[in-house]
Amino acid sequence: MEEFTSPDQLRAWVRARRDEGQRIGFVPTMGFLHEGHLSLVTAARQRGEAIVMSIFVNPLQFGPNEDLSRYPRDLERDRALAQRSGVDALFVPSVETMYPHGSETRIIPGETASRWEGAARPGHFAGVLTVVAKLFNLVVPDVVCFGQKDMQQALLIRRMLRDLDWPIDFVIVPTVREADGLALSSRNVYLKNGAREQALSLSRALAKAAECWLAGEKSASRIRSAMESVFHMFPAIGVEYIAIAEPESMQPVDTVDAWTVVAVAARVGTTRLIDNIVLGQGVR
Repeated sequence: MEEFTSPDQLRAWVRARRDEGQRIGFVPTMGFLHEGHLSLVTAARQRGEAIVMSIFVNPLQFGPNEDLSRYPRDLERDRALAQRSGVDALFVPSVETMYPHGSETRIIPGETASRWEGAARPGHFAGVLTVVAKLFNLVVPDVVCFGQKDMQQALLIRRMLRDLDWPIDFVIVPTVREADGLALSSRNVYLKNGAREQALSLSRALAKAAECWLAGEKSASRIRSAMESVFHMFPAIGVEYIAIAEPESMQPVDTVDAWTVVAVAARVGTTRLIDNIVLGQGVR
């Protein structure tokens, strides 16, 4: 595995691989890697010969009261995991490299970003799309892989590719979970002193939604009520939203069907977690 901090070095490496006829697979991350990230590498490897991973904690997607300074980091561990998983090139730029002095151009998303995560975290998706667009311009990948856990983010990036005519294959990889159902997240490291047990409410509420759907329930309001009954059993949970939405623009629906997205965001103490399922797939 080769490691680069310079965009010019990365571009030269990508050009050399492409001159050899290799397809470039790309996995953007913010580091503190876990098996969910590594599943993205596996998916990229199935679709390309040369795999690039980026590690960059993007300040643009954090609000003023969010956890940028606390976001977990361990580059040595990440290097070892990336190499073990088969990453060929690791790109680890600095903030100054990604956003030189005077940088002001931003990608501003449309209506799909206005609800759920976008409403809870104003400006978040503009930061996400801006850094992803910059990384795509640097790597020029043939295929990119993103995790389903950040479903609204993935849908917005896919929409950006379509709207801006980027010829990149886009893959959403299913969420990887612990044995007890908790979705893997770099922020899970914050869950201490019983908070992890409370965090299980997210996957259990989603499992209840899937159970209702499989039993024939089509009413979004009744499914939401069933999920709320699960959250009521976890007193330390602060639910931010329960989204029951169609899978393209994340608009809320009254009647659910196969492919309806059910997404939740909640806080356990100071730790904010998100999770989702697609009805018909269940909690994997």
